[in-house]
Amino acid sequence: MAHLQQQGLQQVVLCPGSRSAPLALAAGGLARRAGLTLVTAIDERSAGFHALGLALASGRATAVITTSGTAVANLLPAAVEADRSCIPLLLLTADRPSRLKDCGANQTVNQEDFLSSVCRAFLTTPGDGLHLQDDAQLQTLAATLWEKAMGSAGPVHLNVPFEEPLHPSGAEQQVFWSAWQPRSGSGEEALRLQTLPTPWGGPVLDWSHPGVVVAGPWRGLAADLPAYQGALQALALTTGWPVLVDPLAAAPRDLPGMIRHWDLMLPAGLPKPEASLQVLRLGPLPASRRLEAWLRTLGPGQWLISEGDGRGLDPLGLASQCSQGLSSWWNGVSPQQVCSEERPSALLKAWRALDAAVERALAQQLPQVGPVSEPALMRCLPQLLPPAMPVMLAASSPVRDWQAFAAADTGHRRCFSFRGASGIAGTLSLAVGLARELGPLALLTGDLALLHDSNGWLLAAASAPPLLVLLIDNGGGGIFGQLPIPAESAAEFDHLFAMPQAVDPLALARAHGVPSRQLACLEDLPHALEWGLDQRRPVLLRVCTDRIADAGLRQTLRREVEQVLRCDQGSTKEH
Repeated sequence: MAHLQQQGLQQVVLCPGSRSAPLALAAGGLARRAGLTLVTAIDERSAGFHALGLALASGRATAVITTSGTAVANLLPAAVEADRSCIPLLLLTADRPSRLKDCGANQTVNQEDFLSSVCRAFLTTPGDGLHLQDDAQLQTLAATLWEKAMGSAGPVHLNVPFEEPLHPSGAEQQVFWSAWQPRSGSGEEALRLQTLPTPWGGPVLDWSHPGVVVAGPWRGLAADLPAYQGALQALALTTGWPVLVDPLAAAPRDLPGMIRHWDLMLPAGLPKPEASLQVLRLGPLPASRRLEAWLRTLGPGQWLISEGDGRGLDPLGLASQCSQGLSSWWNGVSPQQVCSEERPSALLKAWRALDAAVERALAQQLPQVGPVSEPALMRCLPQLLPPAMPVMLAASSPVRDWQAFAAADTGHRRCFSFRGASGIAGTLSLAVGLARELGPLALLTGDLALLHDSNGWLLAAASAPPLLVLLIDNGGGGIFGQLPIPAESAAEFDHLFAMPQAVDPLALARAHGVPSRQLACLEDLPHALEWGLDQRRPVLLRVCTDRIADAGLRQTLRREVEQVLRCDQGSTKEH
């Protein structure tokens, strides 16, 4: 543990266990003597996602310590998300010695294989115990772990078998710590280890022809974000190309050419230039079937730049991909090569006009008074939350509704969500980690996602970060009402898909010492948000919505927006 801290480890999430006692005692000692931040959690799944939130916000690998057996299996959901979203994570699992494997020994399983499919690397210490390694070997092991996690931005698994005795006496621990001296070095250089493995120069674009940039969810280390934003800013300013921005793209606030309502604009058809439209995609695709369909119409020859992730990120099979990162590629582009004579371009002007038309239509159709609907709530919130306050969006409906109906806010605040694997496990636990690291944060979640991670309330109550949880309670899984799922009856649909629960979320929050309030209408929202933010601790605000009515409202809004855009385009052509 001390060698990992020397590499740059600052935060550890610890789960209880006997076999992991040596790691726990080491982490506790470093927390008292060397400033290591130690968080304890009873649930390994929740712990994994909490560590994920800390790592995502800081850009620095966070460690999770567990005992052996099923505790290791509980780390898999967080490891999957860390893998798909390129978040550095150290998974330190205790194990029985090798001599107890495959002989029926208690709490002994083949845990070496549990996480292997999603981890950047798997390392283990000698099967007979960590004590067999000398200090130089431990230093090398720690350096390797840190480089694997930070260099390729993802989860790394270290399995550590321990022989008994597992619990040194108080006197033995005193002897160790009295002789221990903290080592110099903070490992800051490791934050810049992001590998850009390809020597290829990246996209070869014809700057004399029109193009479009599609900025997908940001998948890089926090330390690399300013350079990425600067390069995107320069690219958009220099070319005059429109930029279709995902809410999770971490785009700079004043990005030229930003098109925010593209998800609602696409069904009406975006005006195309006479020449073929070049496409530069940044990171993974936004989760939009409409965007995928539109990109297919543009055909092959598209370009894709990832932030050091060399894995294939093009499910459409239309793009040539490089992983050198936008900043690295743009720095190699000569300004003289980019010859945009008209900025903003005619294409950008046309798309901006449609973007503005969508915003006017939403303003007309979604008033900020009356009963709470999910589209209206999403439109209201960005105007009421403090400027630049980050938001965590639960997967399923909240992240989709934010993309569609809060699009005007894109680029004004940092948004987070599970877009790596699009699951709902660990939603609250991850949000608590983000709030611990970033400060005041809002979590927008549905009732099933919050209940799925109710153990996250234990972390919230213990650490008391400034977290405002806005619960959209629509009596089940609202996302399924937006899908063409046949069912013989509403009761069968609820039983098989929506799965409404009888748990009182306000009572559950209060049982964990978390203050809570219920909202009746949109007019209640400003005062409730003010109250929640003033608490400077975890709070729960609950709004109840009608998932069936809201499913119909979403369809109606999309149809009306499409009609407005078609009329607007038709009027433009006539003139």
